[in-house]
Amino acid sequence: MDIELAAAVAAVRDELLKAAEEGAGKDLVFEVGSVEMEFEIEVRADAKAGGGLKVWVLSAQAEAGASRTRTQRVSFKLTPKNADGTGLEVAGDHDRTGPGDLSGRVGR
Repeated sequence: MDIELAAAVAAVRDELLKAAEEGAGKDLVFEVGSVEMEFEIEVRADAKAGGGLKVWVLSAQAEAGASRTRTQRVSFKLTPKNADGTGLEVAGDHDRTGPGDLSGRVGR
């Protein structure tokens, strides 16, 4: 199954927003840093787009069968920001994260 590059990026954005929403009001907050994405892509002519080009992210199955087409690897970094330009924060519940009390195990 091939996915448009824009749809893949949108899916990551949606998941980050969902994590931020689910973490609202929690005691522990994580600031989201840059998000690195890397895809194997194929550029195809799209008759529906008036002769324009579309960029498709290839799935593992499509990569195996793509020997007859030209594929390229593209990677980029995105820095998530809220609409007001501030950094995105994802919160977590401090009671459920971490390994617990390490006082007897740390420093040995």
